[in-house]
Amino acid sequence: MKILMVLTSHDELGDTGRKTGFWLEEFAAPYFIFKDAGAEIMIASPKGGQPPLDPKSNEPEFQTELTHRFEADPDAQKALANSVRLDGVSHEGFDTVFYPGGHGPMWDLAEDMNSVRLIESTLAAGKPLALVCHAPVALHRARKPDGTPLVQGKRVTCFTNSEEEAVGLTKVVPFLVEDALRRLGGIYSSADDWQPHVVSDGLLITGQSPASSGPTAETLLERFAPRIRA
Repeated sequence: MKILMVLTSHDELGDTGRKTGFWLEEFAAPYFIFKDAGAEIMIASPKGGQPPLDPKSNEPEFQTELTHRFEADPDAQKALANSVRLDGVSHEGFDTVFYPGGHGPMWDLAEDMNSVRLIESTLAAGKPLALVCHAPVALHRARKPDGTPLVQGKRVTCFTNSEEEAVGLTKVVPFLVEDALRRLGGIYSSADDWQPHVVSDGLLITGQSPASSGPTAETLLERFAPRIRA
């Protein structure tokens, strides 16, 4: 089983002067769930190299058993530091693609056409795709073969408007992911703020917030591992 994980390369939180990037739990939890299942993992990002970590995600209150495991695992750190450029990968050679979130994707993966092509071709090839938290923003430019929005008529979730308001970034992000998915015709649902919530619709799996990252990875494996291992 070969899994491609796609991370952001963006590290500026709008005009705030603060740093952002990917959210550590949203990378570490799926990474080790996949590793423990025996998967081969490749990491990609728009610019390649070391994807930026949102420093807030490594504060004590947001650390978990799996983020600590990452910090103690030199092989995982090396893999992360050497992500390949997104324009050099395709769905071929991988069984599935997973997008961790964080605020960084709001500025790069939201508009990255290499990411759009990867998403569209992965689903067109009959392979599952999973995105968590802010990462479903990468769906908003993706289209079905008939030109309609990829999420139109699809059950989806993502970081909620109320969660964005709770972290005080409603006016900082370019737009709200929930609003974008609804506007494009997605059938949106959510749990209470900060609670795990995973939605599956065909080959598309989305998770709501950081607490959903592990459950999203587990859902991907539970639903598709027997098939993609075959």
